[in-house]
Amino acid sequence: MGVLAMLIQDPSLDRTRCIKMAIVHDIAESIAGDITPNCGVSKEEKFRLELEGINKLCSLLAPTSLAKTEIRALWHEYEDAATPEALFVKDLDKFEMIVQAFEYEKANPKLGPLNDFFKSTKGVFRHPQVRGWVDQLYRDREAQLGYKVE
Repeated sequence: MGVLAMLIQDPSLDRTRCIKMAIVHDIAESIAGDITPNCGVSKEEKFRLELEGINKLCSLLAPTSLAKTEIRALWHEYEDAATPEALFVKDLDKFEMIVQAFEYEKANPKLGPLNDFFKSTKGVFRHPQVRGWVDQLYRDREAQLGYKVE
């Protein structure tokens, strides 16, 4: 997601903040695990697990570290969807999930279509640049695998 955030071409967004937020979000997921809509985990439990991950990470930093404060603030900003940057990074998170699903479909044809991932994100993307990427992904998926997003 950090690399995707680097591709932003929207002067109304703070690109550096988007990159940092994406990295903080990915770090929380790396500790808590990448919880998808199909995992059967409630939003409250997902929030708790990721908060534990952020707290674990921050516990490794010096008590007076400004990075600790910034990391927590970025994580909460993302979770609260409090800013245009947070909404953009949320779009990146969903986009990255369907890119992974597409890669799994290509690598493992016996799996068949992983439609639940695509259905869970259909029509939810807000940012026009990400919507463009999603539309291209849908076209590539249909051209390469014959799977349509219904």
